[in-house]
Amino acid sequence: MHRAIKKGLIVGLGFLLQILITLYVYLYLGEHIQIINILYGVLGIILVLGLIKNSKHYSYTLPWIIILLSFPLVGTLMYFIIGRNKTSSKLLKSIVESEKKRKKYLIQDDRIRKEFQENSRLRYLSDFSGYPVTKSNRTSYYPSGEEAFQSMLAELEKAEKFIFLEYFIVGFGTMWNSVLQILEKKVKQGLDVRIMYDDFGCIAKLRDSYAKELEEKGIQCVVFNQLNPNSGVIMNHRDHRKILVIDGRIAFSGGMNIADEYINVNSPYGHWKDNGIKVEGEAVWNYTVMFLTMWNAIKKTDKDFTIFKHHFKEKIKENGYIAPYGDTPLDSEITGEDIYLNIINQAHHYVYIFTPYLIIDTDIINALNLAAKRGVDVRIIIPGIPDKKMVYILSESYIESLVNAGVKVYKYTPGFLHAKVFISDDHIATVGTINLDYRSLYLHFECGLYLEDAQCIKDIKKDVEETIKKSHQVTKKEATPGFLKNICQAILRIFAPLM
Repeated sequence: MHRAIKKGLIVGLGFLLQILITLYVYLYLGEHIQIINILYGVLGIILVLGLIKNSKHYSYTLPWIIILLSFPLVGTLMYFIIGRNKTSSKLLKSIVESEKKRKKYLIQDDRIRKEFQENSRLRYLSDFSGYPVTKSNRTSYYPSGEEAFQSMLAELEKAEKFIFLEYFIVGFGTMWNSVLQILEKKVKQGLDVRIMYDDFGCIAKLRDSYAKELEEKGIQCVVFNQLNPNSGVIMNHRDHRKILVIDGRIAFSGGMNIADEYINVNSPYGHWKDNGIKVEGEAVWNYTVMFLTMWNAIKKTDKDFTIFKHHFKEKIKENGYIAPYGDTPLDSEITGEDIYLNIINQAHHYVYIFTPYLIIDTDIINALNLAAKRGVDVRIIIPGIPDKKMVYILSESYIESLVNAGVKVYKYTPGFLHAKVFISDDHIATVGTINLDYRSLYLHFECGLYLEDAQCIKDIKKDVEETIKKSHQVTKKEATPGFLKNICQAILRIFAPLM
């Protein structure tokens, strides 16, 4: 907590200093106030035109347009501190270059491509998201963090060559101590052990010196996007991925980070409902490349990624299609949202969704409502106990429209639901890190696992059905806010993309 307060103060003071300098110039030149207002107004209009021309999604840019036109001085200042060009930083430029190099390592098998040529969902993943679709895999779904964690420990013990970890949050406690004990042992055995965690995600979990402490143990460490007063927009772009790769043979992902609440040790919000998924087979290469791409954008240690590719002696016999995919705010594709929309729009019988946050744009709202109106059984499960009250009020603001259109919304009564899952028609699913909110869809680095006709889909459906049994369905009466709450929600909606 001391580290969080310290870094928060430093970053806050940095922002305050930038604001004060601008205001000082503004006041000092008060005799020219009309000219200054005109200049800021013109600059604001130029910025708005640029936003309109280059916007990927107007639901995200609308708040900036409102702020810039309504408050030219403050709005322009905020935009240059928070919302300026995404690739203005050295780190983001490095990630863009690393992403370009990634493409040469992820090549779609032509034989598999011929099989799914008529499948628009798989074609999108392969041709536009840039992540190959594979078949020779074995998948295991874990309906709780506790079950996933036990499997992770067992597989870590079997590691023989390397271990790669990339997590938004790593925190001191039972879970991390168990992992660290194995990592220290594997380092002594000569394995290549690396961990990458997000500085903001761990701000209240780890001390500043912890990366150095890990390096002293022989564990290579990268802290993603360290906070500083001059970070600007890059502070909005966090590494929200959860990836564990072992020997290029097995990978884990899902909703859980490495901290005690994810396995219900000292969970602050009732029962913490999370999940994990394990992949063994050709698809692990996608996760390996994802990790190495981000790692080498920050710490250039690998000239050739292929030395980390595992060559399976025998093909794993599972006929389903598997495609681990990454999502980045720095390219032209909104991969996470596009995959979600494809699932909703092409559903025939049902779509079931787990999401901890429900802060959705007009495209997703319209897709969900239209699916329900055409007879698709659409169910969304959100937390019963929130982790962020203001965000929860905002999430509730979307429920009325959905329920009125026929979407069934449930609140997980025992506590906080953190899993991120879409499943449809018994043969399509995606499990990963991507929340239904603006941060996950537009600002963060994320990952997911897309599955078609994989054996574990039946386990995912069972988990959703069991969770619904423990949840309360929101009625139309409950979904209708009172007068004051309605006003509060409307105001929050305007600034939702900035939260």
